[in-house]
Amino acid sequence: MKKTLLAAAFGAALATAPAFGPAYGASHSDPVKIGFVTTLTTPAAVIGNDMKAGFDLAIEHIGGEMGGRKVEVIYEDDGFKPETGKQAADKLVTQDKVDFVTGYIWSNVLLASAKSVLDTETFLISANAGPSQLAGKACDKNFFSVSWQNDQTPMALGEALNADGVKSVYIMAPNYAAGKDMVAGVERTFKGEIKGKDLTKWGADAQLDFSAELAKAKASGAEAIWVFYPGKAGGAFISQYTQAGLADSMKLYSVFTVDAISLPRLKEAGLTGVLGSMATQHWSPDMDNEANKKFVGDFLAKNGTYPSYYAQQAYDAVMLIKSAVDAVGGDLTDKDAVRAALEKADFNSTRGNFKFGSNHFPIQNFYLREAVTDAEGRWTTKIKSTVYTDHQDTYAADCKM
Repeated sequence: MKKTLLAAAFGAALATAPAFGPAYGASHSDPVKIGFVTTLTTPAAVIGNDMKAGFDLAIEHIGGEMGGRKVEVIYEDDGFKPETGKQAADKLVTQDKVDFVTGYIWSNVLLASAKSVLDTETFLISANAGPSQLAGKACDKNFFSVSWQNDQTPMALGEALNADGVKSVYIMAPNYAAGKDMVAGVERTFKGEIKGKDLTKWGADAQLDFSAELAKAKASGAEAIWVFYPGKAGGAFISQYTQAGLADSMKLYSVFTVDAISLPRLKEAGLTGVLGSMATQHWSPDMDNEANKKFVGDFLAKNGTYPSYYAQQAYDAVMLIKSAVDAVGGDLTDKDAVRAALEKADFNSTRGNFKFGSNHFPIQNFYLREAVTDAEGRWTTKIKSTVYTDHQDTYAADCKM
């Protein structure tokens, strides 16, 4: 009994002791350690590999150095599973003792991992996933996003539907955290009628046969179809949508579906019905600024394809981290100073102007993009118009840091 009480008292003392991040006591001879969690196996690895390519290019562009220190990147595979992603996060902060954790495609994986990282006072920077929880009531002083809050991109698309005079849509998305956020976003802004809605199975055994849902969409009489299907599911959906002949009767509007990952495969399959389809996004390969020209040009030269927004955000994540490490001269022991430097976001983003809101999510523009063919015959996207200027997510008001 005595041993139990002593152990409990010792545990309580530890619980009230200040938490020091992995950089505590580190010297300038030690590398800046960054853990990168993404999907590197399963069919969803097509996204993870694109993220990694963007991240690797950024590390190459900065010469593998920040604040006078070398950079060490530790890649971890989440296996497209929240529990595996959490295990990866636990390893990075307890065993590898990284200074920053970044990556994360999937909102459910990020939500499963966030506490493990943030409880150790390690900085967590999402390079894609933007769940509403972390933008609002569950926001944290050490969490930052270089992408968006999930609702924002579909909110912009809802506005684009209104501007195009669309009166009715049919909605399809996967049934997980981000899918629900995406649907909530378009429903918040679209003023017409939603003729039907399907949330399909997601995960390692995600549904890839959409024939039943497409038949329902066709029978609904909706003018347009709105979808969110990232990665392999996006290609499967577009293929079936085109083969079902819906391109002639239901205009396609999408988020995170028609992109630099899916378009080359759709071109190979000859699915020309996707050209002319509309999507919204905060970035496009044709954005005219020096940082983006260098990023896109070098990515094309190195990989033979246009970068996706997944690669773009991973690239920007490196530049954000570097800006903070440079600002503190490589000394990561003062967490407050590092956080203040991250909040300034003093780097040249590939999207142009970049600033954080009060909840550490970007305040940024959103654009309507069209799927087109470039001068060399490659399928890509180009900006048609600006939907939102300096847009802040709707959950920021709930964030109390």
